[in-house]
Amino acid sequence: MAKRFILNADDFGVSQAANRAVEEAYSYGLLKSVSITANGEAFDEAVDQILARCPNFGVGVHLNLTDGKSLCSDVDLLTDSEMKFNNSYLKLLLKAYNPKETEFLSQVEREFRRQIEKVLAKTKATHIDSHAHIHSIPKIFDIVCRLAKEYEIPQVRTHFEKFYFVPELGRHLSWRYYLNFSKKFVLNLMTVANEHILDKYELSTNDYIIGTSYALSMDAPAVMYGIKAIDNKKVTVEAFIHPHRYEEGTIDNYFNEYLITRNRKLAEMIANFGYDITNYKIAEEKQDAQEPQNVQEEPPQA
Repeated sequence: MAKRFILNADDFGVSQAANRAVEEAYSYGLLKSVSITANGEAFDEAVDQILARCPNFGVGVHLNLTDGKSLCSDVDLLTDSEMKFNNSYLKLLLKAYNPKETEFLSQVEREFRRQIEKVLAKTKATHIDSHAHIHSIPKIFDIVCRLAKEYEIPQVRTHFEKFYFVPELGRHLSWRYYLNFSKKFVLNLMTVANEHILDKYELSTNDYIIGTSYALSMDAPAVMYGIKAIDNKKVTVEAFIHPHRYEEGTIDNYFNEYLITRNRKLAEMIANFGYDITNYKIAEEKQDAQEPQNVQEEPPQA
């Protein structure tokens, strides 16, 4: 197995700004993977127009329980009276482990099924991840893996990120960096707890993630130093970003994340470190091609 680097655009389909960024990034070659949000306002444009013009993307399902409206009408533990999601990561965690919330996990599964099936009705999915990392919660992770196995989606994202440091003091003077550091610690623990679930369902995952420590300040140096911290010879590294074209009301850093996709020096550096720049679709096709075929010989004629 080669060293593989996958740059994945989360939130595809959330807005036209996100869709435009993904389409414009396609020709530069560094962004080969996207995760689509089934309840996104620009979902139809993403699957009917953008994917048609960008056929080589690997496409994942970006499960969502925290933003926008649900696709199901009978998930009151997940939404308010207007069907808008109203749970944070912490609330979802507490509900998942509250013995009184016996219906909660059933509602999570119903909503996830609807989101997965909406994506699969339009395109093949190569992986599953989630908005705000909500599928890292072990009881929710089990549901996701069971559904991934059922719908034949071979890859589920995990969140183990090695410690690394971008040598720019200004990045570390904000409270956001320390919040991200705490988040990374929790997600690393969740990943360790979820390993046996992946084994149970015989699913694949990335070995490392890049994007938690410098969330909302991701740029090319953050990706570069994240890769430098990983010294394994055979490994799959996924960096997740949220690229948007700049427009009024857009978070400025999401435009900076879009600029990552156009950074040819970063792509050259990744290749020089021995990584194939790929996606889960290409990786799966290569693995299938390398596996020996079981050909049964015909019995000799009497």
